[in-house]
Amino acid sequence: MAIIDFFDRGWRSNPRGAAYIQDEREFSFSEVGELSCRISNALLESGLPVQSNGAVWATNDVTAWTCTLGLWRANMSWIPVGARNSTEENHYVLDAFDCEVLFFQEYFAKVIADLQPRLPKVRHWICIDGAAPQVTGSLTLQQWIAGQPASKPNLAVDMDDVVALMSTGGTTGMPKGVMNTHRSLQTLFAHFMIGCPYGAEERPVNLAAAPMTHTAGLLSIPATARGGCVVVVTSPDPAVLLGAISRHRVTELFLPPTVIYRLLDVPDLKQKVDFSALKYLMYGAAPMSVEKLKQAIEVIGPVMMGGYGQTECPGSIAYLPPDAHFRNGQIADDTRLSSVGWPNPLIQVEILGDNNQILAQGESGEICVRGDLLMKGYYKAPDKTAETIIDGWLHTGDIGHIDAEGCLHITDRKKDMIISGGFNVYPSEVEQVIWGHPAVQDCAVIGVPDATWGEAVKAVVQLNEGQSVSTEDLIALCKENLGSVKAPKTIDFIDNLPRSPVGKVLKKDLREHYWKESGRKI
Repeated sequence: MAIIDFFDRGWRSNPRGAAYIQDEREFSFSEVGELSCRISNALLESGLPVQSNGAVWATNDVTAWTCTLGLWRANMSWIPVGARNSTEENHYVLDAFDCEVLFFQEYFAKVIADLQPRLPKVRHWICIDGAAPQVTGSLTLQQWIAGQPASKPNLAVDMDDVVALMSTGGTTGMPKGVMNTHRSLQTLFAHFMIGCPYGAEERPVNLAAAPMTHTAGLLSIPATARGGCVVVVTSPDPAVLLGAISRHRVTELFLPPTVIYRLLDVPDLKQKVDFSALKYLMYGAAPMSVEKLKQAIEVIGPVMMGGYGQTECPGSIAYLPPDAHFRNGQIADDTRLSSVGWPNPLIQVEILGDNNQILAQGESGEICVRGDLLMKGYYKAPDKTAETIIDGWLHTGDIGHIDAEGCLHITDRKKDMIISGGFNVYPSEVEQVIWGHPAVQDCAVIGVPDATWGEAVKAVVQLNEGQSVSTEDLIALCKENLGSVKAPKTIDFIDNLPRSPVGKVLKKDLREHYWKESGRKI
């Protein structure tokens, strides 16, 4: 199926039903579908050929998402622009990915006007929620679509056509453009619909609380395909998110672990929020503390669903479904909970060694993936594509193993591994122990330069508000659980760990600080 076919399936089954809700305003499938048709027809009439690249620069917003649907209906490539990214990063993405049409909210008009002279490839500037006279040549969305029919354009689609140019690698250098296709995203949606079943009479209610320019947007599409409703949250306030869960009887949502940790800090959460309709609370994008996962199960319910994916293998390499968080009616052991679950059915996942040989079950090596979930490659970067996809296997850069029951474990990123005194130390192993201390909100473990060991293990810790723990106690906790080699030599406490717009801790930024202080290069 083409990506727009998933929306159209929901439109056909529930035309008058609410496809989206934003700030208590309902948008029916027919309303959104017809607007997406007008947008796509305007795109095609503008002279842009199919497979052109267009961007949407906006916060979570139904009209902005409809512009994305319009790009897909015209068989064009969507460039997601992170509203929380730096201006320079967004400029780089728009220019390097050859954006030709930019849809944007009026809120961003001033910064876009400043960038306009540096974006000569953009031919059309469309303000979706007002006018932006400071952006030269811009039109309002209503001006853009005036006179366009609400009928679907009749276009031939190849399953390997690119429909999303998604940024990756921004935490380690300038972003690369990941070319995802109808085929790769269809595989993501199929995995999700297999892993998150609903009854014949059930309509999903998806809560898009995380940025729709990232995982939350793509993970809303299976709900749409089932004729369900997507509740779009425009405020990062946890109270707004929690209120929406109760009020709209939300059945599914995705949150990064850091947001889940903040929710768990809300006093009497279980009594304040009605989670009774919730079936799937998906967590991913970063490792999650096993102790906090257990707490979430106790407080929120048996609805936690782990996931593992990459932009290059979008969102669904492996899942740990809600019932897998239990054994014999009790919360499962730490070994199961620390895994990312079983590889999904429409791909092959193996652990490869240094010579690209498949390793035996239980052996540790690089997690590699083959199948229809894979990206087409990196945009205009065949050399980087060839380094990442070798003999059909996508090399994730993650180190891990597959255990005796077939669960996939991520030990760490290749580049994050610490070599201290000749021993390999995987930061995630140390982080799990530190996360288990009740005073700890979050932490990051990195290697720092050391004259004796080459690299020494350092933990950078963010505490829960109003709580404390000593360096000595945390080091002793790690020695007790991991031994002295893997225990941190030093611990620094910090008010807020540096994070990407989607909540990942930026270990590169942390490492750079300490290595710069030493005068040595990473």
